[in-house]
Amino acid sequence: MRDRISGWAGVMAVLVLVSGSTAGCTTTSSHAVLDVGAPVALADEPVHARISGLSPGEDVTITSRAVDRRSVPWHGQATYRADAHGSIDLDKARPTSGTYQHPDGMGLFWSMTPAAGDPGTTSFVPPSSRQHAYRVTLTVAAHGRRLASRTVTRKWFGTGVTSRDLTVATDRIAGRLYLPAPGTPRHPAVLAFGGSEGGNSSTSTAALLASHGYPTLSLGYFDLPGLPHSLENIPLEYFAAAARLLAAQQGVDPRHILAMGYSRGSEAALLLAEDYPGLVHGAVVYSPSAQVNGGFPDYATFAWTKDGKPVAEKLIPLDHVSGPVTALAGADDLLWSSPRWARQIVQELDASGNRYPHRALIYPDAGHGVGTFPYLPAGTRLVHPVTLRETDLGGTRAGDAVAREAGWPKVLALLASLGS
Repeated sequence: MRDRISGWAGVMAVLVLVSGSTAGCTTTSSHAVLDVGAPVALADEPVHARISGLSPGEDVTITSRAVDRRSVPWHGQATYRADAHGSIDLDKARPTSGTYQHPDGMGLFWSMTPAAGDPGTTSFVPPSSRQHAYRVTLTVAAHGRRLASRTVTRKWFGTGVTSRDLTVATDRIAGRLYLPAPGTPRHPAVLAFGGSEGGNSSTSTAALLASHGYPTLSLGYFDLPGLPHSLENIPLEYFAAAARLLAAQQGVDPRHILAMGYSRGSEAALLLAEDYPGLVHGAVVYSPSAQVNGGFPDYATFAWTKDGKPVAEKLIPLDHVSGPVTALAGADDLLWSSPRWARQIVQELDASGNRYPHRALIYPDAGHGVGTFPYLPAGTRLVHPVTLRETDLGGTRAGDAVAREAGWPKVLALLASLGS
């Protein structure tokens, strides 16, 4: 029987069901209570699940289930033993077995594995950010009987957030613009773009940033209608045009526009911060390079141009950057030397006497998948969408999960500091 129990401002979700007999404790519980502090929350916010009403020492298994955009079911699992009070706090308790091994309140989310196939070679692709949400069902069971179940909703859009497509034909750029609710005070803004995968890969990140109050333009720069087919000869002026469009939006503080680039996109982000300091005021770069590399997939070509001329393959100078820079990298990145390059970026800023905050965040056991927002299951050996070859990104699923959970709040804190 399912009872909805209100309380604590309507946030705590409780389900009580009768349990069967349980071995491993002197008595068996007659019911279980599953509380989730955030039954409906942004996809980057923790759930804080807690189980009570068990018998002391009782063993229970908690599972998670979600279905991705391709209709593939994913499952996570952990077995816990109730404490002396008959409770389990998933933020603090250590599972005795399961798809993750350490105390982790969101382990049931990022550790989910597909029903078939190797979790290391695939990632959970959530429903599009345009669908605004996806759902994860948590179930508590013991000895073959279900004790409690609750479905939590993970949102991409905060209240009032809007988005609209941008096309080359209409706007001279391709992407999607995400804006906070009308009336939100002016905030720093983010121009976000991915790397060698092409297309528009930063939409979920952009939706969440806008939900935290930061207008964000998720930008594509190749492999979209009206754009080059591959990462070759991409004009930096194209990115500058996107930054100007973003700066003109209502609710944007034009003094604080940051470029957020991932992997190959980090080169463009740093070049923008260096070459357009009056427009782009710093950068956040994930799995970065400190130097300009050749085109992709043909490295014999040039990746970027400025004023109609190729940008040479060399160390990116950073002596004109007019804002903060944060470089995030996984210590076990196998795709390229992002930890070394992240440190190099900081060294270049130090050498130039940059007066703005700048730092390198290097996360152990993480690979090229070090960012951005946390809690989605992600593989570490993925088929590259351009080359169609399996690429080992390094790190572990657990290491990447820890890095995202640690790094994302630091990025949000950096943005918050600019508005103070």
